[in-house]
Amino acid sequence: MARKRNARQDAIREIVRNKSVSTQRELVEELKEAGFTCTQATVSRDIADMGLRKLPEGVYVLAEDLRLQRMVSDLVDEVVRAGNLVLIKAQPGTAAGIAVAVDAAELAGVLGSVAGDDTILVVAATEEDGARLEVILKKLCNPAAR
Repeated sequence: MARKRNARQDAIREIVRNKSVSTQRELVEELKEAGFTCTQATVSRDIADMGLRKLPEGVYVLAEDLRLQRMVSDLVDEVVRAGNLVLIKAQPGTAAGIAVAVDAAELAGVLGSVAGDDTILVVAATEEDGARLEVILKKLCNPAAR
């Protein structure tokens, strides 16, 4: 039972990080597409257990991503990817703080980051991980637009 719950919650993490989900019903549907059969009540318990929060834009975000979301939405100007490398352009003097937030979020496939004054280079393990990180960061830049 706990193994099934852990797998479902891992799937919820991936869904919330990669898609804009604004209702429990949408989350149930996304889980169904991922091969999980569950009720809205189960998803509601998972949301509480995982500490998911709703942003003012109405989309769910993981509690551990809130700091990253605040920094990215306020300070990041552009996110560009080349293969497994993701370049983040930010307000002058803010790159180090954003890099710390990216590293602290412990995103899957992220190996680490290097920061200058207004630029962060994030190295992902694979090109697919880089693409996933790009989606996450762009979603956090403006959640309502994605």
